[in-house]
Amino acid sequence: MALKLYNTLTQKMETVQPHHGAPLGMYTCGPTVYDFAHLGNFRTFIFQDLLRRYLKYKKTPLLHVMNITDVDDKIINNARAAGMSIQDYMAGYSDAFFVDMERLRVKRPDIVPYATQHIPEMIELILKLRERGHTYERDGSTYFRISSFAGYGKLSHLDRSTIETEGRVDADEYSKENPRDFVLWKARKPEEPYWDSPLGPGRPGWHIECSAMSMKYLGETFDLHCGGVDLIFPHHENEIAQSEGATGFPFVRHWIHSEFLIVEGERMSKSKGNFYTLRDLLQQGYNPIAVRYLLQSVNYRRQLNFTFDGIQQSQAALQRVNDFLLRVREIPSGRPENPVFDERLAQARADFEAAMDDDLNVSGATAALFELVKDANPLLERQELGPLNRDHILDFFSGANSIFDVFQIEQRELPDAQIERLIEERAHARRERNYRRADEIRDLLARSGIILEDTKEGTRWKALN
Repeated sequence: MALKLYNTLTQKMETVQPHHGAPLGMYTCGPTVYDFAHLGNFRTFIFQDLLRRYLKYKKTPLLHVMNITDVDDKIINNARAAGMSIQDYMAGYSDAFFVDMERLRVKRPDIVPYATQHIPEMIELILKLRERGHTYERDGSTYFRISSFAGYGKLSHLDRSTIETEGRVDADEYSKENPRDFVLWKARKPEEPYWDSPLGPGRPGWHIECSAMSMKYLGETFDLHCGGVDLIFPHHENEIAQSEGATGFPFVRHWIHSEFLIVEGERMSKSKGNFYTLRDLLQQGYNPIAVRYLLQSVNYRRQLNFTFDGIQQSQAALQRVNDFLLRVREIPSGRPENPVFDERLAQARADFEAAMDDDLNVSGATAALFELVKDANPLLERQELGPLNRDHILDFFSGANSIFDVFQIEQRELPDAQIERLIEERAHARRERNYRRADEIRDLLARSGIILEDTKEGTRWKALN
């Protein structure tokens, strides 16, 4: 089967396939690096990672581009308040973003362009729009006139008259013909970074960045553009207007948007005290792999309710699968095969792929995995699976894990000598009846993703991540 995704532009399920032949071009809106990314941001980035990984699973050649916005009003204001240069301020948060992405096992895109490194491309695009009559100037700033683009509103499916009178206004302080027109080039302000250009000294508006960078690396028309639903209007609507206004060609074929994350049933907000970054959760001892599992557990077009109970349930679900895979790995050679189970496994694989092909139905896909675990566990108890069954199970879960990246497919070595010494120290503490220290070591190892089980044969450990 082919992957089908819901296209916000056409409001239909459509087969995803490259427009220009291989590779398929995919652009995802990256962060504005003025602070640590929060869980809502990572829900979107993990969905995009899931899509990228599933395309790779289906052997679809892919070129993935994600931008970094490294100059905007928030960055400028926060850097000034911190007494830092803009470059130093944003570099710290840019580095922190990629550290958090690595902790959540989100793969780095193929190309990560920074806005300030692509100012010439943005200026060139604005000049094309000026030549085609889509712009005007006020007080040294250049604006896009939305009345000049007949297709404005086709992505958000809003009535044009409503957009022009009641829609959201860009957060800038510059005068405009129409409040809904948006800035392409902002006039220079004192003590702000600026670039000289035929448009006058200034800096780019936010919307023009994505159009210039995506078309530079993926062409004037490309296949997939992803982001959160909050970007549909005005950001993505404006991207379409300025891109198609400059080129005359369709900009993006498939627009894919993920829904909001809420926390304990409420919109995430600092004023409500339910605003969390990944670093907040790590400080509380939560496993980032369980966080990833939870953030990708609900279809991207449905709101996800993030709860702390949900993290615990995610951890328990991962443990069930990892315990199962541990038992599968222990199936010895020489045991008779079970050909009937291989038929069951083939059905599980078909169910898994059918669910993922259906708009990335992760609930259906994970259900196929857990149903297989449930059916296989009694056979493991009765020793009715052989080494080929073992290899086929591990191959299936390895393929699924290439997408989800949360399961422990192979038995791992202890991460380092320090953890091994801690396990030995805990054994000594138990022999000396120093149970407080033994518990401290157990908790410390748990925070490192190492779970201990005390058995009659001695202490057994499992790596959860």
